[in-house]
Amino acid sequence: MTADEIVEQFRKLGSEGYKKILQNHGIKEPVFGVKVQDMKKIQAKVKKDYQLALDLFDTGIYDAMYLAGLIADDKRMTKKDLKHWVTKAYCRYLFEFTIPWVAAESNHAREMALEWIESKKEFVASAGWSTLRSFVSIKPDSELDLVELEKLLERVRKTIHQQPNAVRGAMNGFVIALGSYVTSLSDKALDAGKEIGEVSIDYGDNACTVPFAPDYIEKAIQRGTLRKKRKSTKC
Repeated sequence: MTADEIVEQFRKLGSEGYKKILQNHGIKEPVFGVKVQDMKKIQAKVKKDYQLALDLFDTGIYDAMYLAGLIADDKRMTKKDLKHWVTKAYCRYLFEFTIPWVAAESNHAREMALEWIESKKEFVASAGWSTLRSFVSIKPDSELDLVELEKLLERVRKTIHQQPNAVRGAMNGFVIALGSYVTSLSDKALDAGKEIGEVSIDYGDNACTVPFAPDYIEKAIQRGTLRKKRKSTKC
């Protein structure tokens, strides 16, 4: 299966109604409005395909770029590949979900995340914090630099309300991830979330709301899932 063949399938699978929903969330043309459940059927056939993922992302079509993240062979992704994706991406969903999913499961997660969070470009910085969020959710605590993560948590606590819109959202997600998945930092993340308080983010003309970090961490405690690592960041 080639990228061109998949794009042709997407032309038929696209829904105008779902396309409008995506556009309300900041997705720009070109986009067909293919639902994730339809992408999953293609993902099940392809499984992982390094080159196909690169080709799909390079189409510039949102639906194809999203599928690229689902089928990417993460361990084969190079730093050059990841940097190219960040350069080519153009909307919040790609910066905060697709790229971080792949980066977090690559061999360059920490390096890319720390580079991106220093970017002056709002969405690139949000990709960095989102990569950290995904990374700590799957990586064993014994393989994490806990001192470094605690310093990053303190940075979020002190600066989150002064950050651009997308960065505030990604930082908030990072606090939730630390509290939910990293044993030794869970209580500190919960305290930081309480001190930070409500985070204001403009998501545009849609029903998205900002999660209150302490509530999400405490729900993880109630569910009995606190500190249980995920098998994959992708969904």
